[in-house]
Amino acid sequence: MPVLSIVIPALNEAENLPKVAASIPRAELAALGWETEIILVDNASTDDTGTIARGLGMTVVYQPDRGYGNAYLAGIAAARGSVIATGDADCTYPFEDLPRLLGAFVADRLDFLNTDRLSQLRIGSMSPHHIGANLVFTGVTKVLFRSPFRDSQSGMWLFTQDFWRKVSVRSPGMAFSQEIKMAAHVGGFRVAEIPIDYRIRGGEKKLNSLSDGMRNMSHLFVHRAKVARWQRRARQLEAATTGNRGYAVRVPFPRRSRQETQHLTAVAQARSVGVTSRPGVSATVVFADAVVPEAVPELDRQSATG
Repeated sequence: MPVLSIVIPALNEAENLPKVAASIPRAELAALGWETEIILVDNASTDDTGTIARGLGMTVVYQPDRGYGNAYLAGIAAARGSVIATGDADCTYPFEDLPRLLGAFVADRLDFLNTDRLSQLRIGSMSPHHIGANLVFTGVTKVLFRSPFRDSQSGMWLFTQDFWRKVSVRSPGMAFSQEIKMAAHVGGFRVAEIPIDYRIRGGEKKLNSLSDGMRNMSHLFVHRAKVARWQRRARQLEAATTGNRGYAVRVPFPRRSRQETQHLTAVAQARSVGVTSRPGVSATVVFADAVVPEAVPELDRQSATG
């Protein structure tokens, strides 16, 4: 039986955990043929988060270095599932939707599935300035990376272990969320996005809007510069090995590269064919996989050395 690992970062979320645990549809997932593993990452909580999580049957991973990305790096490293799902411990994300999301993920053979909080946002679930900030960040990612995602800051995703092994996502803080999405898109993986019902937060808010927002924006521009540098290296390598200067090579963060022409062809084919329509599923594949050029191993070595 395949294993679905649900990784949940938590900082002082003891009061929310019983409700979060109850919302995870283990029986329904088992009926679909999936064993469920729940990993709660205790990010140096000062309350009984870890104790309560263990009492609820969760696997607790302790991460003393605080930070959203640090928590996920520890939790994903401990996951044994072939597919990993994520979400926060503050009752905002609908874990009961996992069977629907997982069904679309498997049926469309995706590498990464994002969820969109903004298309069906409840009144009061997000403050006006948070809505505005999310729209700004999403707009910037579209401009800098041609991102297909409607919600660049959503914290609920599904992805394969194979995808995780092939990318290099390292942000220790809140920028982890946008970085993993850009790694999926720029890397040429097969991705999609599905709207979800985002809820009002339970308990105390942990996000520092100003400082986290500034770091996230800075992170976007720094990574855009890195992508541009990798693309230049790829073009130079391709020209040196084949003498062909007629196209650009698309390079991810930083493991797999794609020829621009292959990327555009794959996207055009995906859009022309469309996605299988099923009741209750509104996934739209926005990026299809392409063929890896022969120059990738050398390019990977260059990227790894900076």
